Amino acid sequence: MATSHVMVNARGEYARPVVRKVGTADIMDALRLGLEDFNAKPSHYVFLCLMYPIAGIVLAYWSVGENLVPLLYPLMSGFALLGPIAALGLYEISRRREQGLDSSWFHALEVRHSPAMPSIIAVSVLLLVLFIVWLMVAQRIYVASFGETAPASIFSFVSDVFTTPAGWFMILWGNIIGFFFAVVVLATTVVTFPLLLDRHVRTGVAINASIRATFANPWPVALWGLIVAGLLVAGMIPFFIGLAIVLPVLGHATWHFYRKLIVPMEEDGAL
Repeated sequence: MATSHVMVNARGEYARPVVRKVGTADIMDALRLGLEDFNAKPSHYVFLCLMYPIAGIVLAYWSVGENLVPLLYPLMSGFALLGPIAALGLYEISRRREQGLDSSWFHALEVRHSPAMPSIIAVSVLLLVLFIVWLMVAQRIYVASFGETAPASIFSFVSDVFTTPAGWFMILWGNIIGFFFAVVVLATTVVTFPLLLDRHVRTGVAINASIRATFANPWPVALWGLIVAGLLVAGMIPFFIGLAIVLPVLGHATWHFYRKLIVPMEEDGAL
Protein backbone atom coordinates (compact mmCIF):
# COMPACT_ATOMS: atom_id res chain seq x y z
CA MET A 1 0.00 0.00 0.00
CA ALA A 2 1.31 3.44 -0.89
CA THR A 3 2.45 5.64 1.97
CA SER A 4 -0.34 7.90 3.20
CA HIS A 5 0.09 11.63 3.66
CA VAL A 6 -0.19 13.49 6.95
CA MET A 7 -2.38 16.55 6.45
CA VAL A 8 -0.86 19.64 8.08
CA ASN A 9 -1.19 23.34 7.42
CA ALA A 10 1.54 25.98 7.16
CA ARG A 11 1.84 26.18 10.97
CA GLY A 12 2.42 22.45 11.33
CA GLU A 13 -1.08 21.84 12.71
CA TYR A 14 -3.37 19.07 11.57
CA ALA A 15 -5.52 20.45 8.76
CA ARG A 16 -9.16 19.52 8.33
CA PRO A 17 -10.19 17.93 5.03
CA VAL A 18 -12.27 20.31 2.93
CA VAL A 19 -15.89 19.27 2.37
CA ARG A 20 -17.81 20.21 -0.74
CA LYS A 21 -21.45 20.22 -1.76
CA VAL A 22 -22.78 17.33 -3.83
CA GLY A 23 -26.06 16.52 -5.53
CA THR A 24 -28.07 13.60 -6.82
CA ALA A 25 -25.98 13.48 -10.00
CA ASP A 26 -22.85 12.90 -7.89
CA ILE A 27 -24.54 9.98 -6.11
CA MET A 28 -25.54 8.39 -9.41
CA ASP A 29 -22.01 8.90 -10.74
CA ALA A 30 -20.50 7.29 -7.62
CA LEU A 31 -22.77 4.27 -8.12
CA ARG A 32 -21.81 4.10 -11.79
CA LEU A 33 -18.10 4.22 -10.95
CA GLY A 34 -18.60 1.58 -8.26
CA LEU A 35 -20.23 -0.70 -10.81
CA GLU A 36 -17.34 -0.07 -13.21
CA ASP A 37 -14.85 -1.10 -10.52
CA PHE A 38 -16.85 -4.24 -9.87
CA ASN A 39 -17.10 -5.09 -13.57
CA ALA A 40 -13.34 -4.72 -14.00
CA LYS A 41 -12.69 -8.02 -12.19
CA PRO A 42 -15.98 -9.21 -10.72
CA SER A 43 -14.96 -12.81 -9.98
CA HIS A 44 -12.61 -12.07 -7.11
CA TYR A 45 -14.86 -9.35 -5.74
CA VAL A 46 -17.69 -11.85 -5.52
CA PHE A 47 -15.28 -14.30 -3.88
CA LEU A 48 -14.25 -11.71 -1.30
CA CYS A 49 -17.86 -10.89 -0.46
CA LEU A 50 -19.28 -14.40 -0.35
CA MET A 51 -18.36 -14.37 3.34
CA TYR A 52 -21.09 -11.80 4.00
CA PRO A 53 -24.11 -13.70 2.64
CA ILE A 54 -22.69 -16.81 4.31
CA ALA A 55 -22.37 -14.89 7.58
CA GLY A 56 -25.97 -13.72 7.20
CA ILE A 57 -27.22 -17.26 6.74
CA VAL A 58 -25.19 -18.44 9.73
CA LEU A 59 -26.60 -15.63 11.88
CA ALA A 60 -30.14 -16.53 10.83
CA TYR A 61 -29.59 -20.23 11.55
CA TRP A 62 -27.97 -19.48 14.89
CA SER A 63 -30.82 -17.19 15.91
CA VAL A 64 -33.43 -19.85 15.20
CA GLY A 65 -31.37 -22.70 16.64
CA GLU A 66 -30.69 -20.83 19.87
CA ASN A 67 -34.33 -19.71 20.20
CA LEU A 68 -33.28 -16.12 19.60
CA VAL A 69 -35.86 -15.57 16.89
CA PRO A 70 -36.80 -12.09 18.24
CA LEU A 71 -33.23 -10.96 17.55
CA LEU A 72 -33.15 -12.24 13.96
CA TYR A 73 -34.33 -8.96 12.41
CA PRO A 74 -32.12 -6.79 14.67
CA LEU A 75 -29.17 -9.01 13.76
CA MET A 76 -29.82 -8.69 10.05
CA SER A 77 -30.50 -4.94 10.13
CA GLY A 78 -27.64 -4.35 12.57
CA PHE A 79 -25.38 -6.28 10.22
CA ALA A 80 -25.48 -3.16 8.00
CA LEU A 81 -23.92 -1.14 10.85
CA LEU A 82 -20.74 -3.14 10.30
CA GLY A 83 -20.78 -2.59 6.53
CA PRO A 84 -18.07 0.11 6.54
CA ILE A 85 -15.67 -2.35 8.20
CA ALA A 86 -16.52 -5.10 5.73
CA ALA A 87 -15.77 -2.82 2.76
CA LEU A 88 -12.24 -1.78 3.78
CA GLY A 89 -10.55 -4.05 1.25
CA LEU A 90 -12.86 -2.80 -1.50
CA TYR A 91 -11.94 0.82 -0.76
CA GLU A 92 -8.30 -0.14 -1.16
CA ILE A 93 -8.93 -1.83 -4.51
CA SER A 94 -10.81 1.24 -5.79
CA ARG A 95 -8.01 3.48 -4.52
CA ARG A 96 -5.41 1.44 -6.38
CA ARG A 97 -7.47 1.26 -9.56
CA GLU A 98 -7.96 5.03 -9.44
CA GLN A 99 -4.18 5.50 -9.31
CA GLY A 100 -3.55 3.02 -12.13
CA LEU A 101 -1.95 0.47 -9.79
CA ASP A 102 -2.41 -3.30 -9.82
CA SER A 103 -5.85 -4.02 -8.33
CA SER A 104 -5.64 -7.79 -7.97
CA TRP A 105 -7.76 -9.19 -5.15
CA PHE A 106 -4.87 -9.82 -2.74
CA HIS A 107 -4.28 -6.07 -2.53
CA ALA A 108 -7.51 -5.88 -0.54
CA LEU A 109 -5.53 -7.37 2.33
CA GLU A 110 -2.94 -4.60 2.24
CA VAL A 111 -5.12 -2.35 4.37
CA ARG A 112 -3.45 -4.06 7.32
CA HIS A 113 -0.26 -2.16 6.43
CA SER A 114 -1.95 1.24 6.45
CA PRO A 115 -0.31 3.81 8.79
CA ALA A 116 -3.86 4.63 9.88
CA MET A 117 -4.56 1.08 11.09
CA PRO A 118 -4.76 2.12 14.80
CA SER A 119 -7.43 4.68 13.85
CA ILE A 120 -9.21 2.14 11.64
CA ILE A 121 -9.29 -0.31 14.54
CA ALA A 122 -10.58 2.40 16.90
CA VAL A 123 -13.50 3.27 14.59
CA SER A 124 -14.19 -0.44 14.02
CA VAL A 125 -14.43 -0.99 17.77
CA LEU A 126 -16.84 1.96 18.00
CA LEU A 127 -19.09 0.35 15.36
CA LEU A 128 -18.94 -3.02 17.11
CA VAL A 129 -19.97 -1.36 20.38
CA LEU A 130 -22.89 0.34 18.61
CA PHE A 131 -23.90 -3.01 17.12
CA ILE A 132 -23.92 -4.68 20.54
CA VAL A 133 -25.82 -1.77 22.11
CA TRP A 134 -28.39 -1.99 19.29
CA LEU A 135 -28.92 -5.71 20.00
CA MET A 136 -29.36 -4.99 23.71
CA VAL A 137 -31.88 -2.24 22.98
CA ALA A 138 -33.73 -4.50 20.53
CA GLN A 139 -33.97 -7.18 23.21
CA ARG A 140 -35.42 -4.66 25.67
CA ILE A 141 -38.01 -3.57 23.09
CA TYR A 142 -39.06 -7.21 22.62
CA VAL A 143 -39.36 -7.74 26.37
CA ALA A 144 -41.38 -4.52 26.72
CA SER A 145 -43.70 -5.79 23.98
CA PHE A 146 -44.07 -9.52 24.72
CA GLY A 147 -42.47 -10.10 28.10
CA GLU A 148 -39.66 -12.49 28.97
CA THR A 149 -41.27 -15.56 27.37
CA ALA A 150 -39.57 -16.74 24.19
CA PRO A 151 -41.80 -17.42 21.14
CA ALA A 152 -42.88 -21.03 20.60
CA SER A 153 -41.69 -20.98 16.97
CA ILE A 154 -40.67 -18.59 14.25
CA PHE A 155 -44.13 -18.93 12.67
CA SER A 156 -45.97 -18.00 15.86
CA PHE A 157 -43.55 -15.11 16.40
CA VAL A 158 -44.19 -13.71 12.89
CA SER A 159 -47.93 -14.07 13.43
CA ASP A 160 -47.76 -12.24 16.79
CA VAL A 161 -45.63 -9.45 15.33
CA PHE A 162 -48.06 -8.62 12.52
CA THR A 163 -51.42 -9.38 14.12
CA THR A 164 -51.21 -8.05 17.67
CA PRO A 165 -50.92 -4.55 19.21
CA ALA A 166 -47.76 -5.68 21.00
CA GLY A 167 -46.26 -6.67 17.67
CA TRP A 168 -47.02 -3.33 16.08
CA PHE A 169 -45.61 -1.58 19.16
CA MET A 170 -42.37 -3.51 18.68
CA ILE A 171 -42.26 -2.73 14.95
CA LEU A 172 -42.85 0.97 15.54
CA TRP A 173 -40.30 1.52 18.29
CA GLY A 174 -37.80 -0.95 16.88
CA ASN A 175 -37.67 0.87 13.57
CA ILE A 176 -37.62 4.34 15.14
CA ILE A 177 -34.70 3.48 17.41
CA GLY A 178 -33.00 1.43 14.69
CA PHE A 179 -33.26 4.43 12.39
CA PHE A 180 -31.48 6.53 15.03
CA PHE A 181 -28.61 4.02 15.17
CA ALA A 182 -28.39 3.99 11.37
CA VAL A 183 -28.25 7.79 11.20
CA VAL A 184 -25.47 7.92 13.80
CA VAL A 185 -23.39 5.35 11.89
CA LEU A 186 -24.01 7.01 8.53
CA ALA A 187 -23.15 10.49 9.78
CA THR A 188 -19.96 9.37 11.54
CA THR A 189 -18.62 6.97 8.89
CA VAL A 190 -19.82 8.17 5.47
CA VAL A 191 -16.23 9.14 4.59
CA THR A 192 -14.31 8.03 7.69
CA PHE A 193 -12.79 4.74 6.49
CA PRO A 194 -11.96 5.90 2.94
CA LEU A 195 -10.40 9.06 4.40
CA LEU A 196 -8.29 7.06 6.84
CA LEU A 197 -7.04 4.87 3.98
CA ASP A 198 -6.41 7.83 1.70
CA ARG A 199 -4.70 10.15 4.18
CA HIS A 200 -2.92 9.67 7.47
CA VAL A 201 -5.29 11.63 9.72
CA ARG A 202 -6.38 11.19 13.31
CA THR A 203 -9.54 9.30 14.21
CA GLY A 204 -11.27 12.46 15.40
CA VAL A 205 -10.35 14.32 12.21
CA ALA A 206 -11.85 11.58 10.02
CA ILE A 207 -15.08 11.32 12.06
CA ASN A 208 -15.34 15.11 12.14
CA ALA A 209 -15.00 15.20 8.35
CA SER A 210 -17.86 12.70 8.03
CA ILE A 211 -20.11 14.73 10.32
CA ARG A 212 -19.28 17.96 8.49
CA ALA A 213 -19.92 16.29 5.12
CA THR A 214 -23.29 15.11 6.42
CA PHE A 215 -24.33 18.53 7.73
CA ALA A 216 -23.15 20.20 4.52
CA ASN A 217 -25.10 17.69 2.40
CA PRO A 218 -28.01 16.43 4.56
CA TRP A 219 -30.32 15.41 1.73
CA PRO A 220 -27.69 13.81 -0.55
CA VAL A 221 -26.23 11.85 2.37
CA ALA A 222 -29.74 10.82 3.47
CA LEU A 223 -30.48 9.68 -0.10
CA TRP A 224 -27.19 7.79 -0.14
CA GLY A 225 -28.17 6.04 3.09
CA LEU A 226 -31.59 5.11 1.69
CA ILE A 227 -30.03 3.72 -1.49
CA VAL A 228 -27.54 1.66 0.54
CA ALA A 229 -30.30 0.36 2.83
CA GLY A 230 -32.57 -0.48 -0.11
CA LEU A 231 -29.85 -2.33 -2.00
CA LEU A 232 -28.84 -4.26 1.12
CA VAL A 233 -32.45 -5.37 1.65
CA ALA A 234 -32.68 -6.40 -2.00
CA GLY A 235 -29.39 -8.28 -1.66
CA MET A 236 -30.77 -10.32 1.23
CA ILE A 237 -33.47 -11.79 -1.02
CA PRO A 238 -33.29 -14.66 -1.44
CA PHE A 239 -31.09 -16.15 1.29
CA PHE A 240 -28.62 -13.24 1.27
CA ILE A 241 -27.05 -14.44 -2.00
CA GLY A 242 -27.49 -11.06 -3.68
CA LEU A 243 -25.13 -9.52 -1.12
CA ALA A 244 -22.24 -11.15 -3.00
CA ILE A 245 -22.83 -8.57 -5.74
CA VAL A 246 -24.48 -5.71 -3.82
CA LEU A 247 -21.74 -5.41 -1.17
CA PRO A 248 -18.75 -5.05 -3.51
CA VAL A 249 -20.60 -2.57 -5.75
CA LEU A 250 -21.59 -0.48 -2.71
CA GLY A 251 -18.07 -0.74 -1.30
CA HIS A 252 -16.53 0.63 -4.47
CA ALA A 253 -19.27 3.25 -4.84
CA THR A 254 -18.62 4.44 -1.28
CA TRP A 255 -15.03 5.17 -2.21
CA HIS A 256 -16.18 7.29 -5.14
CA PHE A 257 -18.82 9.01 -3.00
CA TYR A 258 -16.00 9.92 -0.62
CA ARG A 259 -14.15 11.44 -3.57
CA LYS A 260 -17.22 13.54 -4.35
CA LEU A 261 -17.63 14.75 -0.76
CA ILE A 262 -14.00 15.54 0.13
CA VAL A 263 -11.79 17.85 -1.91
CA PRO A 264 -8.58 16.03 -3.00
CA MET A 265 -5.59 16.95 -0.86
CA GLU A 266 -3.65 18.44 -3.77
CA GLU A 267 -6.54 20.85 -4.43
CA ASP A 268 -7.52 21.98 -0.91
CA GLY A 269 -4.33 23.90 -0.10
CA ALA A 270 -3.73 21.95 3.10
CA LEU A 271 -0.09 21.32 2.34
